[in-house]
Amino acid sequence: MKILVLNGSPKGDYSITLKTVEYIEKHNPGYEFRVLNVGKNIKKYEKDFSEAQSALQEAEMILFSFPVYTFLAPSQLHKFIRLMKENGGELSGKWASVITTSKHFYDITAHNYIKENCMDMGLKFVNGLSADMDDLLHEEGRREALAFFDHLIWSVKNDIYEKDLIDRKPPVHRPVSMVYSVPKGDKRCVIVADLDPSDKQLQAMIDRFDAVFPYKTDLVNIRDFDFRGGCISCFNCSVSGECIYKDGFQELLRNNIQSADAIVIAFSITDHSMGTQFKIYDDRQFCNGHRTVTSGTPFGYLISGNYSCEPNLKLLIEARAECGGNYLAGAASDEFDPEKEIEKMAKELAYAMERGYTQPANFYGVGGMKIFRDLIYLMQGLMRADHKYYKAHGIYDFPQKKKGTMLAMYLVGALMKNKKLKAKAGNKMNEGMIAPYVKALEK
Repeated sequence: MKILVLNGSPKGDYSITLKTVEYIEKHNPGYEFRVLNVGKNIKKYEKDFSEAQSALQEAEMILFSFPVYTFLAPSQLHKFIRLMKENGGELSGKWASVITTSKHFYDITAHNYIKENCMDMGLKFVNGLSADMDDLLHEEGRREALAFFDHLIWSVKNDIYEKDLIDRKPPVHRPVSMVYSVPKGDKRCVIVADLDPSDKQLQAMIDRFDAVFPYKTDLVNIRDFDFRGGCISCFNCSVSGECIYKDGFQELLRNNIQSADAIVIAFSITDHSMGTQFKIYDDRQFCNGHRTVTSGTPFGYLISGNYSCEPNLKLLIEARAECGGNYLAGAASDEFDPEKEIEKMAKELAYAMERGYTQPANFYGVGGMKIFRDLIYLMQGLMRADHKYYKAHGIYDFPQKKKGTMLAMYLVGALMKNKKLKAKAGNKMNEGMIAPYVKALEK
């Protein structure tokens, strides 16, 4: 079998993920592997896609290989997938899977993104391998890598692959009309948009929001910003917080966007995501490291497209708000009743701005931040800016420091184990558990 590896890492041959692929190749000499460094050489493929098109046509299996960047794949791979769809030729019926490395921070959304786009192209997708960055250094991780490939080949031989169970209908863009603008207060909301001049629908949605929102709005169109490139994971910013690119994005982000009282993201759904331009925007925010610098700032979304048919995108948007400590005022799309949805989101956003309204994090936020907590603590020598921020904001909430709680649980465990003491205690344990809450109510 001819296996084409699409290495989406901007580091090319220095990719940790690619080493897992090479390990699999080394232990399976009967298969023909070919690697294209599509992440590192994306500008080359944007100019001339012929080499990639030929490789895609010759391949029997396409293996996506990349590190997880901000919930999804690196922006360079996003661009390549768009080029695949436009210039890759007929790919239907070929096999596909994915290998990623990460610390398991939303690797699920990254894998789902690849799966959805593979299904768009008619590829037979087999669920991939989500490896820890250090897995290849350990016997268990190496065993899991080989077991993944064995299962992948078994799936091919038995014609077993994932089916798309979502009824993906062509986008229906309901009309959005303009209304008279309401009086504006002094607070400021910034609308960050990927707005093409020809996208009249998204422009109408932005205009409607601007008219009904009771505060000043500024529009930042990242389509007009001249990004020098996507994040290359050089870690230049890990100590100083300064990006290696000198294109002014860092200043735009901190002075014009993150300084706002509320932020609205506006985009048209592209390839089951916010599109390539927004992926560059998101990845380049790594100049903030893993710091939740907009915590407390409410967010809203204006989305052109069938948002209800995009569960992975919905998960990503909700998880990003939860991990960032942002109240999600809503995601208004244009598939049903956009005018009503936009007004509803505008009211929610204004409410959160006026009252500083937030909510406690749910599983998305708590789980995600615990992964970052442990990561930054271990890598504090490198990620110094993150470490300083985490210490200052009490994010290092390691449970082993709560010695009193641990001791109390040992005592309760001993009580529960002793049948006589348990019977004698009766309902006292339940009363003891709620006692602190009763006192809180009395106060």
